[in-house]
Amino acid sequence: MPYASYIVLISTVYNTLSTVYDKKSNINGTYMSETDWEKRVSNLLKAELKRKGITYSQLVEKLAEIGVEEKEANIKNKLSRGKFSAVFLLQSLTAIGCHTLSLSD
Repeated sequence: MPYASYIVLISTVYNTLSTVYDKKSNINGTYMSETDWEKRVSNLLKAELKRKGITYSQLVEKLAEIGVEEKEANIKNKLSRGKFSAVFLLQSLTAIGCHTLSLSD
């Protein structure tokens, strides 16, 4: 195999491995996919709602009090998918009066 072919092959392998690694992060010695991270952040917000005894409909009301318009169905979808912005997370935590979070498992 010519030298140039080796460089192309190594470059392709490196790019593939880099892409796979970039999509995962190491936590407690295990690798988590983006979906795992989404589930974790969703569970974090759900746990805070549960801890405070706040339903999704109450969250809608509390968000409205701080000027954020959301529908209950939209909140349910966001939390079930785990795909929402950091802004939505902070708005929700602020609305329910959560000022600290524990990220430990």
